[in-house]
Amino acid sequence: MEHAFTLEIKSILQKTFGDIAKTIFEKSLLLNYLNEKTRSAERGSKSRGAFANLYAIFVLLEDYLKNGFDKKDGYTTEYEGAVFGDLSARQRQLPFGEKLQNHALNNRVNAEFLKFFPNSESIPILRNLDTNRYWFNENLLKIEIENTTYNIAAVVIQSIDKYIEVKQHLFLDFIKKCEELQSLKNKSSKEAEDFISSLLAPNVDARLFEIVSYAILKSFYHDQKIYWGFSPEHLQAEQLQLYKTGRTNANDGGIDFVMRPLGRFFQVTETLDFKKYFL
Repeated sequence: MEHAFTLEIKSILQKTFGDIAKTIFEKSLLLNYLNEKTRSAERGSKSRGAFANLYAIFVLLEDYLKNGFDKKDGYTTEYEGAVFGDLSARQRQLPFGEKLQNHALNNRVNAEFLKFFPNSESIPILRNLDTNRYWFNENLLKIEIENTTYNIAAVVIQSIDKYIEVKQHLFLDFIKKCEELQSLKNKSSKEAEDFISSLLAPNVDARLFEIVSYAILKSFYHDQKIYWGFSPEHLQAEQLQLYKTGRTNANDGGIDFVMRPLGRFFQVTETLDFKKYFL
């Protein structure tokens, strides 16, 4: 599958390997997995950064290259493996990684990789449960073409670095848009309407889409009341209140907003796949 960021991966491959770049991309399950995990560079409204799995790969390959195993043997036989604490700390130093947990290193990368490539004989992350040491599977790093072995560890690192750069640029754009939202009161009604409509387009960052959706619904319900009670003679008025359930892009089960006192739940989305509403 090709998307906007595929060209970046192939460009890095081309600079490193020249004419055999295309063959390496086609033969490498790891590069194809990386290609799958970088689709959100297109800025789809429901895109997710996928930093957890990418960073698990990144920190292990960083350790692999730091110790020079792309140019020597003995990685899994002589090297005691990377320490989990060091890998976890390094993940959290990376952009957008401060809240990452240990799931990707321990299971999720391997599980998802096998979901994409069920016939693969290799999983990306190797782990010794007794010592809690980690290695990246070299079988996925070494690509053999006409009796010559090519190591793609550096290319994968460069590709993830480029992806981080793209996502940082999008994040700065996101901040800029949020700042523009604050100045809406200084715009004419038509300018404000056009700006808000532009933030609901299918290619807008998912966080902005959710924030703007909340603002619209909050405004719509802000002056509405309901009257309730146990008898017609004893009714009480209560203002409708809309709440967000958590951080945008959180694993919240699809419940984006909750309304009191009706107990009404809202999900905002840019998809016509209605199956998700019947989970």
